[in-house]
Amino acid sequence: MQRFGWIFLTAIAAGATIWCTHFVAMLGYEVDVPVHLDPVLTIVSLIVAIVGMSIGLAVGLWGAGALYPLIGGALAGGAISAMHYTGMAAFRVDGLVEWRIPYVVASVLCSIAFSAAAFAALCSARLSGRRRLWLGAGLFATAIVTLHFVAMTALRIAPLSLSDKPLTSEGMRALGLATALVGLIVIAAGIAAALIDRHTRSDAMQRLRHMAMNDALTGLPNRSSFQAELQRQVDVARTAGTKLAVVAIDLDRFKEINDVHGHKAGDDVLVMLADRMRDQLQGEEVVARLGGDEFVALTRFQERGDLAKFAARLDAALKAPVSFGTMSARVGAGIGVAVFPDHAESVEALVNNADLAMYRAKHEGSFEPRFYDASLDEIVRERRELANDLRRAIEEDQLALHYQVQTSITTREVTGYEALLRWHHPLRGNIPPEVFIPVAEESGLILPLGEWVLRQACRDATTWPNQSKVSVNVSPLQLAHADLPGLFRQVLGETGLPARRLEIELTETAFVTDRVRALHILQQIKALGVGVALDDFGTGFSSLETLRVFPFDKIKLDRFFISGLADSPQAIAIVRAVLALGKSLAIPVLAEGIETDEQLEVLRREGCDEAQGFLLGRPAPMPSTIVVGAVARGAVPRDRPLGGIAPQST
Repeated sequence: MQRFGWIFLTAIAAGATIWCTHFVAMLGYEVDVPVHLDPVLTIVSLIVAIVGMSIGLAVGLWGAGALYPLIGGALAGGAISAMHYTGMAAFRVDGLVEWRIPYVVASVLCSIAFSAAAFAALCSARLSGRRRLWLGAGLFATAIVTLHFVAMTALRIAPLSLSDKPLTSEGMRALGLATALVGLIVIAAGIAAALIDRHTRSDAMQRLRHMAMNDALTGLPNRSSFQAELQRQVDVARTAGTKLAVVAIDLDRFKEINDVHGHKAGDDVLVMLADRMRDQLQGEEVVARLGGDEFVALTRFQERGDLAKFAARLDAALKAPVSFGTMSARVGAGIGVAVFPDHAESVEALVNNADLAMYRAKHEGSFEPRFYDASLDEIVRERRELANDLRRAIEEDQLALHYQVQTSITTREVTGYEALLRWHHPLRGNIPPEVFIPVAEESGLILPLGEWVLRQACRDATTWPNQSKVSVNVSPLQLAHADLPGLFRQVLGETGLPARRLEIELTETAFVTDRVRALHILQQIKALGVGVALDDFGTGFSSLETLRVFPFDKIKLDRFFISGLADSPQAIAIVRAVLALGKSLAIPVLAEGIETDEQLEVLRREGCDEAQGFLLGRPAPMPSTIVVGAVARGAVPRDRPLGGIAPQST
C-alpha cells in the first residue's frame, strides 16, 4: 500500500509537470486569430496525464523483468502524447486547423522512445545512483520537449474571422491562473514527498536500529545491545558506589524440546519465556537473549536481599510450565550470578564469571542460582577450555582411533575390532576418554565428535584385507537425534563399507529419557543392515525389558563381572546367568576385560561366544596387517595379541 501511494504521488507530480509544461508553452504561442479554451477538455487533459503516468509507473516499477521498464516508459510516453493532443483539442480558434500527420506520428514516436529510454535508465543496475537519476530525468524531459515542439510543427491554422477582437481573451488569463495553481500542486506534491520520505527514512532507521540491537525472535536486546547497556550501568554503578549483578541463564531440556517436537515448538518456548522474564523487570533491570537458549539479565542493587528477589522472580518465570501446541513441559534453567565490583570490574570479566557460575549450576544439577566462586569455578573454566580445545581438535583432525581386537573364544578367529577414540593434546598430552567424553556431551560436541568417529572407523575398515566388523560406540545424546539413521546411510555410502561390517555399541542409558523414540531410531539403523550391540550389560540401568523389545545382535558383558571370575562364585553365577539368557534369546555374548588365562578358560567352559581384553590385544592404531582366519592356540607369542595389533607400552 505504501508503494502504491508513492507511485500515485509521483504520478501526480509528473502528470502535473507535463501539463504545466504544455500550457505554459501554449501561453506563449501566438496566432493571428482569437483563442479560447474548452475548460472540460483542459481538465480532462490533466487527468489523462496523471492516470497515464500512474499506469506507466506501476508497470515499469512493479513488473519483474527487463522489458517492464521499457513497457512502462512507452505507456508514459503515450500518456504525454494523449495529454498534449487532448489539451490541443481544448485550444479553440476562429480558423481552420490542419494537422500534418507525419509530424504527429513523429511526435508520438519521439515521446514514446525517449520516455521508454528514461524508464530503462532509471531501472538500470549498471549505472550508479546519481548518473541513473540525471540520465533518466534528462531523457524524460527530452520526451516532453520533443513531443511538444514536433507536435506544434504539425499544426497549421488558417484564420477565418475578420473580427478585430484582441488576441488575448479571458480564457487565456484563466489558463494562466490554472497553470499557476497546478504548478503549486506540483510544489506541494514535492514537499509532501520530501516529508513522507523523511518520515519513511526515520521509520526505516528505527527499524534497522531495532533489528541491529534486538533479537529477531523474542524482541529482547541482543548481545551487542546488552554489552552497551552493561557498560553504561557499570559506569553508573562505579560513580554511585552501588553494586551491579549480571545473571547468566541457560535453559534446561530446551534441546530435547527442539529435537523431539521441532524448531517451531522451540521458538514458541523461547518467545513465551522471554515474555515472562520481560514482565518481571522493574526500573532499569534488563534481560537479553545472547543466542540459542542463552539469556542474560542485569540489575543494580544495594542489599543482597534485593538481588535475591530479582533472581527469584526470574527463576519463577522460568520454572512455570510452558505450552507448545498440545504439549506442556517444565523447562527451568541453570542460573549463575557475578557481582560488580565483588567478582569483577570489567564488562568482559563480569559476563565470563557469570557464565562460569551458571555452568557450575548446570553441572551440579542445581535448581538454585549459583554465585561466582573463584576456587570452585576454576574447574568449570578448565572444562570450558578443554571443550574449546576439543572443538579445535575435531576441526583440525587432531584425533585418532585405536582398535581393540574381538575374538571368538572357541575358534580363536578375529571377529571384529572396537574403535576407541584417543586424543593427544599438544600441551596436555594424552587425555583419557573418561575425561573428554563428558565434556563433549556437556558442550554439545558429542554430535560432531561421534560423526568424526563413525566416518573415520568406516574409512579405516574399508582398507582391511579381511571382512572383520568394526564396532563404534554411540552416545545416548546422539541417539536422541532423529537424523542419526540418515548420517549412517550417508557415511556408509561415502566410504563404501558394507553395512553388515558395521556395528554400533550403546548402553541402556540411551533408553532412559525416551525409550520409544530411541527404539524407533535404532530400528531404522538396524534396517540398514548395521549390527546393534548392548554394551556394559549388567550395570547401571540394565533391564530385561530392553532385551525383550529390541532384537540386539550382541550382548557385551561388563568387565566388572569378569574381574572376579577366578575367586568369586557369585561372579561365576552371574556370568552363567547372562550366558544362559543370551542362548535362550539367540543373542551372542561378548565378555569384556579379559586379562588372564583363567578368566578366558572359565568363559570357554561356560560357553561364552566372544572375548575382548588386554589378554587378547590392547587398543592400538590400525595395524598394517590384520590376521585373517583362525589363529592356532600358541601360534601367537604371549607378547603379541591376536589379530596382529601390537600392545602399547602405556
